[in-house]
Amino acid sequence: MSVIENDRPAMADKGLKGGSLGLVAVIVIGVASTAPGYSLAASVGFVTDSVAEKAPFIILFAFVPMGCIAAAFYYLNKADPDCGTNFTWGVRAFGPKAGWIAGWGCIVADLVIMPNLAGISGQYLVLLFSESAADNIWLTTFIGILFIAAMTWICWRGIELSARSQVLLLGTELIVLAVFAVIALSKSFGDGITRTVGDVEYSSVKPSLSWLSPSGLSSSAIIAGLVVAVFIYWGWDTCVSVNEEAKDSSRTPGRAAVLSTVILLAIYLVVTYGAVSLLGPQFVTDNADEAIYQLGKVALPDWMVKLLVISILTSAAASCQTTILPATRTMLSMGSHGAAPPKLAQIDRKRLTPDFSTWLFGIGSIVWYVLLVVISNNTDTDAYSASIAAVGMAIAVYYGLSGISCIVYYRRFLMKSVKNFFLIGVLPGFGGTVLLYVFFKTVWDSRNADYGYGTLFGVGTVLVIGTLLLLVGVPLMLWCSFKYPKFFTYRPDPADLVKDPNSADTLAAPLGTYTATDRRGKGA
Repeated sequence: MSVIENDRPAMADKGLKGGSLGLVAVIVIGVASTAPGYSLAASVGFVTDSVAEKAPFIILFAFVPMGCIAAAFYYLNKADPDCGTNFTWGVRAFGPKAGWIAGWGCIVADLVIMPNLAGISGQYLVLLFSESAADNIWLTTFIGILFIAAMTWICWRGIELSARSQVLLLGTELIVLAVFAVIALSKSFGDGITRTVGDVEYSSVKPSLSWLSPSGLSSSAIIAGLVVAVFIYWGWDTCVSVNEEAKDSSRTPGRAAVLSTVILLAIYLVVTYGAVSLLGPQFVTDNADEAIYQLGKVALPDWMVKLLVISILTSAAASCQTTILPATRTMLSMGSHGAAPPKLAQIDRKRLTPDFSTWLFGIGSIVWYVLLVVISNNTDTDAYSASIAAVGMAIAVYYGLSGISCIVYYRRFLMKSVKNFFLIGVLPGFGGTVLLYVFFKTVWDSRNADYGYGTLFGVGTVLVIGTLLLLVGVPLMLWCSFKYPKFFTYRPDPADLVKDPNSADTLAAPLGTYTATDRRGKGA
């Protein structure tokens, strides 16, 4: 599994192309994975539906646990820069079962959101040519499937091609979003504008710093907005999933994770302020399915509206591509460590990318996409839209477990210094606790049919999608424990053998060093 060089444990060589990505490239992958344009287009209307003009507060509030979890990723990656990230870290902190479920949570989150990414790609490509045709769900679904196939091919083709394509896609996206936000804010601060749609009149609202305050919001409204906003930030951890392909793998991805979340905060605050103020929060809510596009038609000249559509299209396409990366690398890591079928660890020797895992995930995403569209178009259940809220539940689980893992793993060093106490204790603990609370609160709230999106089997659709796929991981884990028992003899790293996260040599011993037969392992 690993070798020892100069008394320093080396990572298992999974066959990936190491040293291919520098800090800038990894940051680009992290920000592009989050897809700012797509995330706002798909979600800002649902946030305003919960909290109205307080959407900027939710954006700011959601950043706090995200930033805290980024700190956890930074320090855990120093100990084990494995492409399985929260899977391997969960094993080290809690043992194989918890680590397996954390890895499954990452795969589920990526799978659940792929239809939305592909659907937005298809819808906005059609919007370039015909606004009416963009409502044809079967046309946009067909194009979305082609997008999934194309992005799967790019990910299989090579990590460097993936990174280069992200620079172009992300650059276009950010420039257009910035122009939209500046124009929208200038109109709002100026004389304002008014638009009448049907019998409803919408008017500009002057931006206010009070929008960053939670005053007047109920706890349920905050949680409902937060579970969507968590989705808006989700994706930056892709830059850690490519750690084995980055230069200085134990440091570069962790730094990129922290910087990515800060960059995203700045983008989201500015654009959300512009979106909410241009015609008021109700307009954003009433056009939730395509809020940024409808606002763009009000704020921008026709030729720039086309650019806005292109930016959201490229954003969704970019995220469609980068969503494949963490899922397939988690599958690769689970296969290579003996936690799942070894076929998942198969590498294309020419391209040095996960072979079987990449195509398996791509095909699985297409099947899931078609299933959601069929359910949504043949029942009263909006399973397609519900998947956006449901993915927040899977995100909360695996991000939350990563935060708690950091505390448990480094517990021996928490009281060594004030820096340690806050950076590897308070911050990861707060982020993990908030996100796990979001998960359980969402489970409780979404049990009712009036939570939105209809019902499946008499239960709220969000609850069914958000929990059923996670629970499917339990029998799969039990099957793997029967089929591959050796992995499930692994024990968490003994606290007295964990290295100081601030030392020059932070790499942990190879995963699986401590087993049930090892005197130093827990449970021995």
